[in-house]
Amino acid sequence: MKDQVSLLEQPVAQPLAARLRPQTLDEIVGQKHLLGPGRILRRIIEQDAVTSMIFWGPPGVGKTTLATVIARQTQAKFIEFSAVTSGIKEIREVMQEADRNRVYGDKTIVFVDEIHRFNKAQQDAFLPFVEKGSIILIGATTENPSFEVNGALLSRCKVFVLKGLTEDDLLALLKRALSDQRGFGYQKIETDDDVLRLIAAFANGDARMALSTLEMAVLNGDEENGVTHVTRETVEQCTARKSLLYDKNGEEHYNLISALHKSMRNSDPDAAVYWLARMLEAGEDPIYVARRVTRFASEDVGLADPRALELAIAAYQACHLIGMPECTVHLTQAVIYLSLAPKSNAMEVAYNAAKEDALKQLDEPVPLHIRNGVTGLMRDLGYGKGYQYAHDLKDKIADMRCLPDSLIGREYYQPTDQGLEYKFRDRLEQIKAWRKEHEKK
Repeated sequence: MKDQVSLLEQPVAQPLAARLRPQTLDEIVGQKHLLGPGRILRRIIEQDAVTSMIFWGPPGVGKTTLATVIARQTQAKFIEFSAVTSGIKEIREVMQEADRNRVYGDKTIVFVDEIHRFNKAQQDAFLPFVEKGSIILIGATTENPSFEVNGALLSRCKVFVLKGLTEDDLLALLKRALSDQRGFGYQKIETDDDVLRLIAAFANGDARMALSTLEMAVLNGDEENGVTHVTRETVEQCTARKSLLYDKNGEEHYNLISALHKSMRNSDPDAAVYWLARMLEAGEDPIYVARRVTRFASEDVGLADPRALELAIAAYQACHLIGMPECTVHLTQAVIYLSLAPKSNAMEVAYNAAKEDALKQLDEPVPLHIRNGVTGLMRDLGYGKGYQYAHDLKDKIADMRCLPDSLIGREYYQPTDQGLEYKFRDRLEQIKAWRKEHEKK
């Protein structure tokens, strides 16, 4: 556990991002939807009327910074907890002290950075004290709080969604870093907006990454006559590989696979290949992607192009055989093919309709004539009686019902006219016409 002083202290030789951490609301870049003039979060902080809340957003957008500003502005006792070092016993001791302070009219604000790392028991330890008003809880998380924060605790907190910073936000921050005495204002640094925009684009909305990259570029810049020159080449050397935001067990994992799937469904091969690259370059298992691509081949293409499944299976096998990075080209081939293939969700619709009947209807017995009479007793009971072997018939179709009586007439497969599926539609219509003509009276 850390107290208010530890949150605000300025140790020697701090990184640039720590030295430039905003001290007031006016110094915070971005988040205008929450901190602009008259906006709710700004009013809450300025009026020292903070209630329990969760700050949710990607790394480097100001979650801890907001907590720092609140710590400076509030009249309450401010306590910081660490999910790594704070056990349930320690939490309860502090909560009980806060409960006693409440009797004397003293408020306690508890800040929990990365609250998603607290387990259920740790989160539960806060709940009764939040309910009683003994503490005001402020949590910060990069993960969707709907999944990572206990429902009972979440229902007592206002969730504020922080957005990734824009390039203009980051450009303003980088310029401040070069002029502010807390940053590089005491040095002579020569660069231009194009170089700073390159850093901003690389940072991908993350202020901490932008400042860290600038700091590295300055340290590696060319010095001449007391002036440090930061060029495009310097920055490119410092950003040889972009660190992609990705957590294979977190929400972004599902966001990216959803983006890939929906881009293919919308016949957009460029977007599909981009999302594929985002996943693979961030370290995703290619086998996982190949499984999802295989599913797509039937769920969204199906019989509109029967070869789609063959290609998806081939890509899956290629991933098994050679792995990364060689298998990227196989997945790219499958993703582009599926993006451009005609689309039909008839397989998915058919199965879901049949599943609903299978779950909700009575479990009717299999009709006797299509049961397998493998023993004499079964044959005596009528198993297989009246069964017609389609291959022995002229039209290779038997006038024989195969659905349970209560589902006679139910049609699950509704072929479209996309791609090759029109051929299956025509064939199905021929079969239905034949059955109607030969229907037993």
